[in-house]
Amino acid sequence: MGQIVGIDLGTTYSLVAYVEKTTGRPVCIADEAGRTLLPSVVSLDAGGSFVVGWPARERLLTQPERTVYSVKRLMGKGLADVEDELKLFHWRVAPGSDSVIRIALGEKVLTPPEISALILRELKQRAEKFFGEEVTQAVITVPAYFNDGQRQATKDAGRIAGLEVLRLVNEPTAASLAYGLDQRREGVVAVYDFGGGTFDISILKLKEGLFEVQATNGDTHLGGDDIDDLLLEQARAEIRARFQTDITAAEQVQDLRQRLIAAKHELSSAEQTAIRFAVPGKGSYERVLGRAEFESWIAPIVARTIGPCKLALKDAGVKPEEIDEVVLVGGSTRLPLVRRRVEEFFGRRPHTELNPDEVVALGAAVQADILATGVKDMLLLDVTPLSLGIETIGGAVAKIIPRNSTIPASATELFTTSVDNQTGVDIHVVQGERELVQDCRSLARFTLKIPPQPAGLPRVEVKFLIDANGILSVTARDLRTGEQQSVEVKPSYGLTDEEVERMILESIEYAEADFQQVQLIAARTEGENLLRATQKALAEEQAKQLAREERERIERAVAEVKEAMATQDYKLIRERLEELNQATYHLAEMLMDTAVQAALKGKRADEVNL
Repeated sequence: MGQIVGIDLGTTYSLVAYVEKTTGRPVCIADEAGRTLLPSVVSLDAGGSFVVGWPARERLLTQPERTVYSVKRLMGKGLADVEDELKLFHWRVAPGSDSVIRIALGEKVLTPPEISALILRELKQRAEKFFGEEVTQAVITVPAYFNDGQRQATKDAGRIAGLEVLRLVNEPTAASLAYGLDQRREGVVAVYDFGGGTFDISILKLKEGLFEVQATNGDTHLGGDDIDDLLLEQARAEIRARFQTDITAAEQVQDLRQRLIAAKHELSSAEQTAIRFAVPGKGSYERVLGRAEFESWIAPIVARTIGPCKLALKDAGVKPEEIDEVVLVGGSTRLPLVRRRVEEFFGRRPHTELNPDEVVALGAAVQADILATGVKDMLLLDVTPLSLGIETIGGAVAKIIPRNSTIPASATELFTTSVDNQTGVDIHVVQGERELVQDCRSLARFTLKIPPQPAGLPRVEVKFLIDANGILSVTARDLRTGEQQSVEVKPSYGLTDEEVERMILESIEYAEADFQQVQLIAARTEGENLLRATQKALAEEQAKQLAREERERIERAVAEVKEAMATQDYKLIRERLEELNQATYHLAEMLMDTAVQAALKGKRADEVNL
């Protein structure tokens, strides 16, 4: 078996990891810039090619209508499921999106699994470059609350990306594996996952090598983004009051938002931070934000995470003091207030040794290593997040597998007919906690043929089977005749096999062209940034000291970069960029010397004031 990687396909960021053979430790694979995180953002270039990750994230400002993010929220869902959610996004939903959401990006229409596949393919290529060989198998993590449709959509995304998904692992289980909590003989573990867009809490029980998710809860609309939105509104309100103007332009709003996010990050380690933002035509908005004031603002958001924690503990039948280990997952858990509230609620200090952004991917790598080596010292048991059942007379639901049941799982129930001489029994599979079918989610329908008999005489056995990936199979059998009908539940909001195969073939067919376009886009983006920086540097006072020949050399290099950027040759663009870099080397040194001298002068002035 070749190299199997672990992938955290996240709402905000995605990562890929593996286990080092020499140390036995899981490690996340970084890109060329040393970044392990890949923004879960996809953008369609004007030329019709896709850009993924960091370059795509920059396009949220300049081309928002051609850029999609947080697609994980739409996986395995239909239009009716996400009508309220779509109001928060700026992209268009294409016509014919009733059963499967289709997102219009420019002239192309994509489903959520196709967009996720582009993110997975980027991680796959990162891993292949690292290993120097093809990577075709992966373990992918999913939220514990993901239903059958969402899990199937994730597997479809893997197939489209050219990956065989060997196992779907619940994110809290992966986090526990990353911390090596399976080494305990027994215990109860709480996994508190506060990410960018969602909050999840899971209670796991470990006993004699059995790793079992007892209960899950959470809020799919609660995360670090809410804190960022709160800071943004607070700052905009202060700007309105101070300058009698509002910040509405997309680029200005995003600039202000990034400065506030940077301030939030700084307050994770510092007691205060300075915020500065140039208000167009009005002056400069400046203020010092202390950690105490910041925490008073965000306290209600953090408090919202405690409610789901209480519900999960209740479902698991344990009290906070019975929790042996608490694991923190997600970037928002870096906030000191979050860590204090978690410690206060559970009565013990949480694990913070691993990078909270990477911990799920690291756990996925551990599971991948278990599959690759055949060493399996622990049994990982997840739970089904919602009850599964079938429709009975009057539109009622007969639950066959209740929520929070351990998977793999199977259950069987006997049913009969309510009308004389029925020639078929309709099996309607539903998911949910309500008692009526109309209040639950339809997963599948099929019909079992039976011979005509008086009502109440037929005996129909219905068996539900959920495999280790959480995928459901349903079988109905007439015990008198042996007639049988079964279906692997392809959710109402999933892709057909034909659609998935078409996407896989397209991904292979256009792989080389896509690579060329990605390289061209990256080179042009780098060129635009360098040209802007050069023009800005030439406008500085220090640039007047340049010799005429040196300035002419820079201007000639700028012109050659612009000419190259008009071509389709990304290699030529990179050659011209290197020449421009060489031409501006002395100018950069001059600007740096001036900046250093100004900083030293300011420091001396501060010392005099002291």
